[in-house]
Amino acid sequence: MDIRKISSSLSVAPQIEVADLAAVAAQGFRTVVNNRPDGEAPGQPGSDAMEAAARALGLAYLYIPVVSGRITDEDIEAFRRALATVEGPVFAYCRSGTRSTCLWALAEAARGGDIAGIVSAAAEAGYALDGLRPRLEACARAATLSAEGA
Repeated sequence: MDIRKISSSLSVAPQIEVADLAAVAAQGFRTVVNNRPDGEAPGQPGSDAMEAAARALGLAYLYIPVVSGRITDEDIEAFRRALATVEGPVFAYCRSGTRSTCLWALAEAARGGDIAGIVSAAAEAGYALDGLRPRLEACARAATLSAEGA
């Protein structure tokens, strides 16, 4: 399993199997977030099976499916809310870990996080977010405008 630490509270990985959840629990994760839609690829374990196995191990489980290359504002808000309310550390996965990393980055930017720090943290974990920078900046601007209007 290729687990990559993104922040003190979040690590991401490519697709895992039901049997991998025991190792996830053993490493101290408290919540699993599945960002991969069911049926995206043949042989991929379904969300119901992953949830049942996670809960049997005492892990919280959230299913926030996101279509690759089509992260919506609603997806960002769902991921931001999840990270703000679940017990951590959190383990998120998708096909390659990129979607989960992008969701984290956009959620961080939407709450006013430092763009350079976000991009750097992702790069240290092996995820290049340079192409996402305009959207990160737009999320940060929207957060600033929202804070100023409050």
